[in-house]
Amino acid sequence: MSLVSPFRALRPAPEAASRVASVPYDVVNAEEARRIAAGNPLSFRHVTRAEIDLPADTNPYDPRVYDQAVQNLEALKREAPLLIEDAPALYFYRLKMGAHEQTGLAGCFSVDEYERGLIKKHEKTRKDKEDDRTRHLLELRAQTGVVFLTYRAAAAIDDLARRACAGVPLYKLTASDGVEHTIWRVPAALTEPIVAAFAALPATYIADGHHRAASAARAHQAIAADGGRTADACTFIAVAFPDSQVNILPYNRVVADLAGKTPDAFLAELRTLVSVKEGSASPSGPGHVAMYLAGKWHDVTLPKPAAGAARADALDVEVLQKSVLEPLLGVGDPRTDKRIDFVGGIRGSAELERLVNSGKAAIAFALHPVSVDDLMAIADAGGIMPPKSTWFEPKLRDGLLTHLI
Repeated sequence: MSLVSPFRALRPAPEAASRVASVPYDVVNAEEARRIAAGNPLSFRHVTRAEIDLPADTNPYDPRVYDQAVQNLEALKREAPLLIEDAPALYFYRLKMGAHEQTGLAGCFSVDEYERGLIKKHEKTRKDKEDDRTRHLLELRAQTGVVFLTYRAAAAIDDLARRACAGVPLYKLTASDGVEHTIWRVPAALTEPIVAAFAALPATYIADGHHRAASAARAHQAIAADGGRTADACTFIAVAFPDSQVNILPYNRVVADLAGKTPDAFLAELRTLVSVKEGSASPSGPGHVAMYLAGKWHDVTLPKPAAGAARADALDVEVLQKSVLEPLLGVGDPRTDKRIDFVGGIRGSAELERLVNSGKAAIAFALHPVSVDDLMAIADAGGIMPPKSTWFEPKLRDGLLTHLI
């Protein structure tokens, strides 16, 4: 089953929504965050990444950052203003990017179900990032980042979503990247049927936001251990989308150097292991990688996974790591190796070319995206996907719905 509950959202007054809404805290770096929030004191970025309001050399984990976040949230409550709903509610959140459209239920999901594996994971988390978001939650007593869940589509939920979204939305705004964000508050008469429809689901899956979910669980534990009130902290805010609507882009790779090899020497060595031919900036299909090196794109045919390989080990991203990045370029654990970096598919092949042509990277690899079915099958088996395997687009916006704990 999947427990979902209404909550009293902290949300901006409608006239301020477009200025408050901001991309998730981990989508951009500190320099980009400063640039995005410049001249907009209402940006929720001042809450989720408060280091942008401190000197540029401030450590993002400095205690001053969390103090600044608390001050910024209180200021935003007054100045936007941010409103607290009179009564708990559920919401539907629609994202529209070009021809793609997806509508998910926004509500509070169970920390207990997360801890028992009924909300399924496919990714390992990093302790430093967990520590950061846990402290952020505890200092603000607010879940400011929304977890992105998915589930196997159900006709009953689809029907309820259509009915709930027939009314006038709370918000309808178009962000600077052209993505349209629309949110409806669910009518009271539909709340119980929606809760019941979600209870009939066998499981939900974390698509994006593993650190946010893990931090919510840790914050709940800390509040309970301190004897605090845990009624709100025992849930975390998320938007759950049907798998039939989820859009996954590749998470591409760039490597800083060729491990002492010249481009010609690397190519010659690569050709002894795999098929390499001239290609375009996009992989020709699953099992292929588009590689950019010395100003040219190449089509690389990856080795076929070993018979009986686990599904996670058979993903293109893992085959690339084990057959090329590790043996030829000396890239170790992608989670910790500083020579590798990751570029979300939304940035396109032009960003890969820019990084290599500028000398910031020596080589780039554009991957074919994994499928939602891959994600759910691996999570069902208790497996872990390789790091930085999926880039979900479009992104939810922080600041439109916040859960106070």
